[in-house]
Amino acid sequence: MALENIDKMPQSTFDEIIEKYVEMNIAHPFREGNGRSARIWLDQILKKELRQVIDWSRVDKEDYLLAMERSPIRDIEIKHVLKVALTSEIHDRDIYMKGIDTSYYYEGYTTFKMEELKD
Repeated sequence: MALENIDKMPQSTFDEIIEKYVEMNIAHPFREGNGRSARIWLDQILKKELRQVIDWSRVDKEDYLLAMERSPIRDIEIKHVLKVALTSEIHDRDIYMKGIDTSYYYEGYTTFKMEELKD
């Protein structure tokens, strides 16, 4: 039910997209990997709707985690933290791969970096 409601939420502005992202975080649909998959999901919506993505390497881990923790009550912090890291470099593979690295870093995984796994 929660995912159906999230799916119906508007996503035509930055604020609407972040509000949808916060709701997805609350729904927490997976046993493992919610944060990582939600950040990729967020970037895909931003890319489709606004032709922008988050440059996650520009988002401070502590600022992000605190803002996400408070976002169900007050989402203005997470909107600010993410808005200043927006980029129109939507086809830049390095930004995408660094985003995955950063996503793992937020969750305490730092064994590998994507750039080390390249062919």
